[in-house]
Formats: sequence, C-alpha cells, structure tokens
Amino acid sequence: MNTLSRTEPSAVAPGKLALKRHGWTIYPALPRSVLLLLAIISSASAQSLSEQAAATAMTALWRDSGGYPSKWTYDHGLVLKGIERIYLATNDKQYLDFIQRSMDHFVNDDGSIRTYKMDEYNIDNINPGRNLLFLYKTTGQEKYRKAAALLREQLKTHPRTSEGGFWHKKIYPSQMWLDGLFMGEPFYAEYATTFKEDAAFDDIAKQFILMERHSRDDKTGLLYHGWDESKQQRWANPITGRSPNFWGRAMGWYAMALVETLDYFPKKHPQRAELIAILNRVARAVAKYQDARSGLWYQVLDKAGAKGNYLESSAACMFVYALAKGVRNGYLPASYIKTANTGYRGIQREFVKHDATGRFNLDGTVSVAGLGGNPYRDGSYEYYLSEKVVTNDPKGIGAFLLAATEMEAAAKTNWVRGRRSEALQ
Repeated sequence: MNTLSRTEPSAVAPGKLALKRHGWTIYPALPRSVLLLLAIISSASAQSLSEQAAATAMTALWRDSGGYPSKWTYDHGLVLKGIERIYLATNDKQYLDFIQRSMDHFVNDDGSIRTYKMDEYNIDNINPGRNLLFLYKTTGQEKYRKAAALLREQLKTHPRTSEGGFWHKKIYPSQMWLDGLFMGEPFYAEYATTFKEDAAFDDIAKQFILMERHSRDDKTGLLYHGWDESKQQRWANPITGRSPNFWGRAMGWYAMALVETLDYFPKKHPQRAELIAILNRVARAVAKYQDARSGLWYQVLDKAGAKGNYLESSAACMFVYALAKGVRNGYLPASYIKTANTGYRGIQREFVKHDATGRFNLDGTVSVAGLGGNPYRDGSYEYYLSEKVVTNDPKGIGAFLLAATEMEAAAKTNWVRGRRSEALQ
C-alpha cells in the first residue's frame, strides 16, 4: 500500500542497515539475532497499519486449530473481508491466496460447506458467504457460486417474526438482534445484485426498518441489543420486548450492516432513502456517545461513568469504519469524518500495541456477548461487564482491518470534497 522511498528500512538489503547518509548507521559488530530483530521491526514500521494487522490475522489467529477456525463462522468471514480490502488496495496476491485457502478449508468441490448445517438456521452462518461471492467473481470457480447459493437457500426458509424479520437463530425463537443485520443483509444484497433478484430488496429493507422500529430508544437514539417479539425471555421488557442495555458492538454491527448493504442497494429503490435516514439517525447517536477525552466508546454506550464500564476496541473500529465509509459514499454529512478521525486516533493510542518483534496487536476487545442461552445471559449491565476482554480477537482484528483501510484511503485522497451526497443535511 505504501510507495517506499530509498530511506525507508524495508528498502535496505536483508541483514544490513542503510548507509549513514540515508539517516542510518551500520553496526557491524551487532549479533545476527539483533540485526534480524531490527530488520523485522524496520519492516513493520514501513507497512501501513492495515498491512500490519493483516500479518497478525494471517499468522496469529486460530493457532490452536491450525490457522483456521474449527467451524464455519461469522468472525472468520469478517477477517477475510478486511483482508480482501487490502488485496484490492495493493493487488498483492498473498492476500487473495490467503482468502482462497481459508475458504477452501471449508468449501468442497461440489459446493457443500464442511461443518455448516442449514437446519440450524443460524443467521451468523450467512456472513462468510460474502467471501464466497468475492472468490466466485474473482476466480469464476463454480464451487464458490454453489456454496453461496446454499446460504441463499437458508434465507428462503429461515424462521421469521410475524412481520417478516429474520430470527437470530432457531434456538432463539422470535428474536431479532442487531448483530444479525450484519450477518445476513450485506450477503443478501450482494447476492441479489449479482444474480438479479430484484424483488429481494424489499425484504432486505424490511429487516433494517423492523430492527430500528423495535429496538430504537427515542430519548438517546441508541438501539437496544435485542428484541423478543414473544416477550417471553427473562431479558425482555414485558411491554416492549426489548433487552435492557445498549451494547457497543451490537450497534457497531448494525451501523456496518447499513453501509455494506447500501453498496448493493438499487439507487432508484423507494426504500433506499429510508435506509440512509436510519444510518443518519445511528450516526447522530454514535457521535453523541463518543467519549470526549479518548475519542472512543464504552462497552455499555450510555453508562460512561458507571462502575466497571470500559472503553472497548471492536465497537470503536466498527463505528469509525461505518462513519468514514458513510461520508465517502455520500450517505452521511462530511462533518462525521471528524468523529471518525478522532475515533481512529483513539484506537491507535489506546488499543494498538506492538510486541518486541514488531508484531501488531489489538487490545481491548470483548470476546463475546449475547442474550439468553445456557448459561443464561440476562442482558444486564453486570452481564456485559462480565465477559472476558482479550487481545487479537478476530472480531476486533476484522473490524480494525475495515477501519484502517477506510481511514488510510481517506488520508490519501480528498474524497470528502466535491462528492455527491445523499446524506440528510
């Protein structure tokens, strides 16, 4: 992604430091191990942050299972989508090869997907279908088209609420979660565009409209994590069916789902404007709850001063990406690039770390959060604080890859000026 100058460390011959006239000094007495360490650190410093994060994603995630997750999973799809953006920016084939190897670990020649079970009706399993569509368009291989079609078949029979909203999972009946919009709708929209299913866009728009209608809090503008149409869950408000708290990453998933889906949503569709209006309402709430000191967001968004609450990295990455991309594509007013820039600086300051070898690490990602299940997750403030916070979680790394590539593109171009805008001014 970078154009290297002669003075940059990665332009130096292996095992040596550059001449002094280039701002470096040769130390011939240093041990080879020290020279190697310096070379690794120098190489990392010459890479963009997105490339550094990709190196971690390609070498450090899922190490316990051979570099791949043990099953077909949504966060794998998120990481690969981030790596795809680096491939498109650099045209470096190592990234394409990694995406293809990762999908080939699960996709058989006949298009079946190892470990995937359609009858589980888990909306999370749809997300990696976007990687399949990318590979089909890039390689033309039929197995990727067939595998994507299998996921499309799931959506045709996936259980729904009485109004037509997708259940989050079969094991969570009558429930819509914010997370699920990212898991299902961007794939649904891209598939519909690719294979000319024009009628699908009414259904896609409906998912966002229903989720906002049932989860948005009028006072704060924030969206509750989940909604139970039956109002039977212990976490559900007996009158509204809403869960009790505003989880940062859940809103991050929803915000990203909007900007990703709009990539494929027809310009002349009558509900496109409504999706953009929803995105603008989300953006206003996100900006309102950005922490002024750090530029970041709290795990529970509206409880900054509450005991135990903390700044969380994956939500920040998701918000930065959604806001910056929303501005770039003209869905949001240009003023939101300031919110994104402040957030991105906060991410770098608070969460990006490098170890002794120069390897990129991302701290501060909550490993998981959900509602119901066994053991039961009640959606309380205490629950959201009880989940483990980890380094180099795939959801954090994947979201960072998206945020970093978006912000790096913004730094290189002046796309904010003179763009055509559909934003609500």
